[in-house]
Amino acid sequence: MPSKAETVEAYIAELPEDRQQAVSKLRDTIKKHLPKGFSEGMGYGMIGYVIPHTLYPAGYHCNSKLPLPFINIASQKNFIALHHLGLYAHPELLEWFQAEYPKHSKYKLDMGKGCVRFKKTDAIPYELIGELASKITPAQWIAIYEENLMNRK
Repeated sequence: MPSKAETVEAYIAELPEDRQQAVSKLRDTIKKHLPKGFSEGMGYGMIGYVIPHTLYPAGYHCNSKLPLPFINIASQKNFIALHHLGLYAHPELLEWFQAEYPKHSKYKLDMGKGCVRFKKTDAIPYELIGELASKITPAQWIAIYEENLMNRK
C-alpha cells in the first residue's frame, strides 16, 4: 500500500528503524549525485526525483498535471526499491548498470524493467547508485523520454 506521507521526511519517519537508515542514505546518495535541475518530492506514495514543470511544462504523458518522473525510492514489504526510468528507457544505461553491479555487490542483481530491489539493507551499493544517478541530466532525460514516446506511436 503506497504511503500517504506528504513530505519526504514524513515518509522516512514512518518506516521501520532499519529501513529509515537505508532509505535516508539512499536518498542522500541520490541527492548528492543527481545533476542540477531535478526536484525531490513525494509521488505515487514514494520519494521521487522529477523534472519540474518549470523545466518541462508538458509534464508526464500519463497525467500532464504531474511532473516528469525519473527516479523513485520505495520501502516495500520485503525490499527497498529503486525505480530508475532511465534504466527502462535507455538500453545503454541498463547494459552499463548490469555490467557494473557485480563489481559492487556480492549478491545477484534483483531487477525488473526499471526497478532494482534490495532485500538486504546492508548490501545496497550506494557508490554505484550515486554513479547511476549522475549519468543523465534533465535535458538528456527529456530527450530520451520524448524519443521513447515518439517510438511508441
